[in-house]
Amino acid sequence: MRESSPADRLSCSVVVPVRDDAEHLRRLLADLSEQTTAPDEVIVVDNGSRDESALLARRAGCVVVHETAPGIPAAAAAGYDAARGDLILRCDADSRLPARWISAHLRSHSLAPDSVVLVTGPASFVMPRPWGALAAIVYLGAYMACAGAALGHLPAFGTTMSMRRVWWERVRGEVSLSAEVHDDMDLSFRVAPDERVRWAWGVRVGMSPRALRPGRLATLRGRRAVSTLRRNWVMQRPWERWGARLGLCRADRCVDDRSAAPRGRRR
Repeated sequence: MRESSPADRLSCSVVVPVRDDAEHLRRLLADLSEQTTAPDEVIVVDNGSRDESALLARRAGCVVVHETAPGIPAAAAAGYDAARGDLILRCDADSRLPARWISAHLRSHSLAPDSVVLVTGPASFVMPRPWGALAAIVYLGAYMACAGAALGHLPAFGTTMSMRRVWWERVRGEVSLSAEVHDDMDLSFRVAPDERVRWAWGVRVGMSPRALRPGRLATLRGRRAVSTLRRNWVMQRPWERWGARLGLCRADRCVDDRSAAPRGRRR
């Protein structure tokens, strides 16, 4: 049963980058159709698919955006730019969404202070119990610990995250569109010392275990992590980020580390 949608609730756009992932997308769109709170729009960004991904999205009533630049960073950014909702929710084509996924993101933002610009949360691999949850603890725990140490705060996890559109419009010129970076980690570097990333257990999703496979894709993910860190450490070192954030807490003042970032350059 659908929840009521008060007129003053935040409107939301769901953005899904996709490339040759029609079968996963089919299940995701079914999950979105069963949400207790319906999205105001679903934007599927077709990143050069050769399968029926774009056709499936059109048939489901989604807004289809075509992005020819290869890679998730460019595709995700194109979707964010096209979004009209107050909130932009992001998931992957292989995400499996519980029925209250959208309402959990909306609730997290509505209860959060203005300093919260991103909401993210956990995921479990779609595998037999308890292996899916245990693998996710190791996989996601390593990401949160390593990226968090570099950032000075929690990183966003692109498989389930949301942000205010006005914040995206403010930082969009500072994110990288290169296929050689992790888009969610790079976006997390745009969070200033007076801003926060909120962890919400209620936005949990399922995800495909293909991320665990060794080989070329695992090597590529590692290379992208190094590239993301290198790009952002040129602008500000980890200890400088931590110092700015801790200095904010001690002195009750804001230090905007984005002033060190080159504006208008998205490489």
